[in-house]
Order: sequence, then C-alpha cells, then structure tokens
Amino acid sequence: MTTIKESAASRTGKLSLAEVLAVVTGGAKRSLRFTAYDGSTAGPETAALGMGLLTPRGTTYLATAPGELGLARAYVSGDVELRGVPPGDPYELLKLLADKLEFGRPSARLLASIIRAVGVQHLVPAPPPPQEALPRWRRIAEGMRHSKTRDAEAIHHHYDVSNTFYEWVLGPSMTYTCAVYPHAEATLEEAQDNKYRLVFEKLGLQPGDRLLDVGCGWGGMVRYAARRGVRAIGATLSAEQASWAQRAIEAEGLTHLAEVRHSDYRDVRETGFDAVSSIGLTEHIGVKNYPSYFAFLQSKLRTGGLLLNHCITRNDNKSTFRASSFTDRYVFPDGELTGSGRIVSAVQDVGLEVLHAENFRTHYAMTLRDWCRNLVAHWDEAVAEVGLATAKVWGLYMAASRVAFEHNNIQLHHVLATKLDACGTDDLPLRPWWQP
Repeated sequence: MTTIKESAASRTGKLSLAEVLAVVTGGAKRSLRFTAYDGSTAGPETAALGMGLLTPRGTTYLATAPGELGLARAYVSGDVELRGVPPGDPYELLKLLADKLEFGRPSARLLASIIRAVGVQHLVPAPPPPQEALPRWRRIAEGMRHSKTRDAEAIHHHYDVSNTFYEWVLGPSMTYTCAVYPHAEATLEEAQDNKYRLVFEKLGLQPGDRLLDVGCGWGGMVRYAARRGVRAIGATLSAEQASWAQRAIEAEGLTHLAEVRHSDYRDVRETGFDAVSSIGLTEHIGVKNYPSYFAFLQSKLRTGGLLLNHCITRNDNKSTFRASSFTDRYVFPDGELTGSGRIVSAVQDVGLEVLHAENFRTHYAMTLRDWCRNLVAHWDEAVAEVGLATAKVWGLYMAASRVAFEHNNIQLHHVLATKLDACGTDDLPLRPWWQP
C-alpha cells in the first residue's frame, strides 16, 4: 500500500507539511484528514478522524525522531493534535493507523522529499517534553540496568504519579494488571475480583497458608488473600503504592494477616511460603535476570509450594526484548518482554515443574478499554491532578497497548509451577483444581 502522497512526492519532489505528517504517521489517503500550521492539508475533507500539525517544534520532533517517538513527543507537548477522538482515549485513531500502517522505511526519494519539505532548520533536535525519561545509555547515573537503585527509579517514574490519578483510571480495585472477564458484559471491578479469585485458586491457598506477593502494587492480591484467612506479605518499590496499600489493609481490619512493604523483592528474608505470586513484575526484571529472579522465588517456597507468574509476553520467543522507544522513554523505563516459551524455560531451569500455562491476551485488551473509559470519564480531574502532558501519555499508552493486544503483537500469560520434593513427587490433584 502506498502511503499518502508518496506518488505525489515522486512527481513534484516536494511534500507539504500536512503530507509530511501523513507520511511519518503512516496515514492512509482515504481514511484520515491532515492539516498543518502552514495551511496545507492532505486526505479527504469528510474524514471523521485526523491529525493537525500545530507548530514548527512539532515539525522538528517528527523530522528528528521519525516514527512513534517523534509523534509521541509532538503529541505530548501539544505540537500535534489528534482529532475525532475523546481526550484520554485515541484508540479509534490508533487502530486505524495500525490497520493501514506500512512499517517499511521510506524510500530514499521520499526521505529526501521530507527533508526538503521541513527545511534544514528543523533538523536540529529540540529538547523533549519533561515527561520523557533519559535514553537507556544515559541512565547509567541511576546505576547499572536492573540494579536496585535503577529499578527503584524506574518504578518511581511510572507508579508514583498520583494515587488519586490511579484511583480514577483503575477504579475501586486499584489493580494495575490484566483483569480476567468471567463473561463479555462483566464490569472491570467484577473482572479484577475474578482475576484474584483465579490466582488464589490456582495457588491452592487455604486459611492459615502463607503467601508472598512480589511487585504487589496497591496490595490487591494481598488483601484478597487475607480476607480468606491467608497470611500475606507484599513487596513494592513504589512508596506511594505501599502507603496506599497499608492504609487499605488497616481500613479493612487485616493488619493481623496482611502487610505491604516498601522494599525491593530481593530484600524479603522470610522463606517457607506456601505460595508465591508475581503479578506484573516480570516485565521489569530484565530477561538476563530471569535465572536469578526465578531462583529467588523458588527459594522462598516450601517443598510442594506453588508459584504463579503473571506477565505480559511477546507473541514469539525471537523478538527483541526491549520495549518500543515510546514505552521505554515515557512509560516503563528499562522494561523488557519476551515470549511465554522463554518464561516457561526459565521457570523450569531453576528446578520448578511447570503445571499449566494460559494466555489472557483478549482480556488485557478489554482491561485497557475499561481503563481508557475511566480516564475519559475523569479527564478534567486527571488533568488537574497530574497535568495535561502526563494525562496524554497515559491515554496514548493505554490505547496503543489495547491495539497491540488486539493485533496479537503482545500477550499476557499465567505460568503455574510447583516445587517438587527430592523424589519428584507432589500431592496435587491429577487435573486442574481451579474454576476457569
């Protein structure tokens, strides 16, 4: 498929600024309307969706960082506007781009035409928006990748935005991981409660058991287990999460059973847990650290104990580990993803027996849909709380992630494993014992 005005560039040798915006975003000629501050336009006038290039700085962002990073910078800074979509949920526009995008590199002739259109004065990089993290190679001041110091800074960047903001987006459960929808019409809150139920049942937890929940967030799993008589410890690197979680534990009268610590999971000293849950932490660990990570979790289990690892995965085991440029700079610094096969291998390689693996890709798309709905419903309050640029980052990230899950670019897997005794025996039922 030829991108908008590529043929025109071939004929005239020059693009208008609106056409540049169309080209660098992969916009399709019959689908989107593009405008620019120089008065140029591209695409059909009747298009319901489109983009507007508002400032010369936006041109610089697009020209000096072609692709998603440049577009994100221009959008977050207010130099590009998205039209026809509600604030906080650009899903319909991103879905259309994903359907029509041609990801190939522009031809040399087209690239030259873009440079002529924007002018050499716009090829000097502009400072990125303050919401952007440093590139990976410049984060060395925060420590080596996945050191305790650097991991703490990465978690702070993403999770210590504002508990109030998260309450609006996540809803009453304060759960920032994939929900499991019992049926298509289930509410977000029903689906999150069902997710905790499923994890609880997969781990075979009973009153009096001990649970360790690493990367526990706002303590949803910890409190769910404690309400059912399980003694639970959670660990999170986010001070904001730990503070919120401890208040929630006290409000529910669960302090005799539940605790959330502001600490690195590696600092948990207790052992002999009946179960360990890792719900949304593996994405932050780093693939090269899987051996030590799963060895640590294995060491925390008693013989016969169960591990449930819940994490976002790639759709294969060959792709690069690193997150996209936008995600790495604006959302999850140092985040890494790989396929479920590599997760299973890493769990097996530390001596655990994998019992079950399950993909919840479609459920995460639905979860993101509901988070975006919440953000739209509370848009004015969210902007007042965290600022327009940060609110834009969140809407863009969640909507783009929804598209990625729907297109099977990424997935979400549960991997359930057990710690066998020296003879390789266990006392587990012959077939899965949990409800779907």
